[in-house]
Amino acid sequence: MATPRIVLFGATGFTGRLTAEALAARGARPLLAGRDQTRLAALADALGGDLSIAVADVGRPESVRKIVAPGDVLISTVGPFVRWGEAAVAAATETGAIYLDTTGEPTFVKRIFQRYGPAAAARGAALVTAFGYDYVPGNLAAALALRKAGPGAVRVDVGYFVEGSGAARRASAGTRASALGMVLEPMYGFREGRIVPEHGRTRRFLVDGRVRHGLAIGASEHFTLPPAHPGLREVNVYLGWLGGLTRVAGVLAKATPVIAALPGIRRATEALADRVLRTGGSAAPAPAGAGVSSSVVAEAYDAGGRRLAAVHLAGGDPYEFTAGVLAWAATTALAEGVHGTGALGPVDAFGLDALTRGCAEAGMAVRE
Repeated sequence: MATPRIVLFGATGFTGRLTAEALAARGARPLLAGRDQTRLAALADALGGDLSIAVADVGRPESVRKIVAPGDVLISTVGPFVRWGEAAVAAATETGAIYLDTTGEPTFVKRIFQRYGPAAAARGAALVTAFGYDYVPGNLAAALALRKAGPGAVRVDVGYFVEGSGAARRASAGTRASALGMVLEPMYGFREGRIVPEHGRTRRFLVDGRVRHGLAIGASEHFTLPPAHPGLREVNVYLGWLGGLTRVAGVLAKATPVIAALPGIRRATEALADRVLRTGGSAAPAPAGAGVSSSVVAEAYDAGGRRLAAVHLAGGDPYEFTAGVLAWAATTALAEGVHGTGALGPVDAFGLDALTRGCAEAGMAVRE
């Protein structure tokens, strides 16, 4: 049997290239996979010239299946995931591989846990979705807060915040296309012990002495935290990237079901996303700068609404963190495996203490 390896699918994209560089920095020699052989060869040369490459395309799912073998660690950075992510998930599931992706799309995250997880467990595969800035640090911060809070915690709120003058220009074409695809998708939360629809909920956090607003979004925390903490009755995840416009966005989010039902609206949104990818896919986003910073806050509460514990993680550029934590996870999984099969959260897969160390190595550490 072939020796298990790391397979990086989508290697020549923005996040894929950052991840390839992070893997090489850790001494890993991944198989670089994507649609364009010329660009793959150029990337391999840039990383030392001794990396293998393979052409694979989501339009030909069998080509993706051919590059994955049992025991491999497959990283997928090919998005928007709702449209193009299934080929990699199917390949990992069928071969019994370990799968990691960079999605932040709520619909795709939900699909992994509800649709693909059982099949993966039956075949001995492990699916660890949303393994990047979306939504590893929130899982980590929440798990740490719940450990500090003890058994009295019944609710946990997580907030993600990015700031800096270059933060908006740092967004890649893939991120912008994924965001467009999310606009009309139904959001969800976890309340009263179950997944429920979510429409425009907002709340305020105090971060470094400043009031920050967040808009509720569906995330992996809703699926990963309750099984590990049976006393939890409510999980909320908020994105605070819109600043003062968050409350306006919350009002618009309440109208999403009505807007999504309009004839042709989804087709128009997909066409706009395709245009973003065509016009911006070859241009690199603004380089990471010292002015881009990120914070993730988790707060645990008891049944009476009293805050029992809070944890604050602080880091830099979200893309650099995503690449770094993916490289850590892939090399760790290849050497040691992961804990369990099926759809797993990051804490489930690697353990709380190991994940804390891995995130710190990637630049996102607990702030005392």
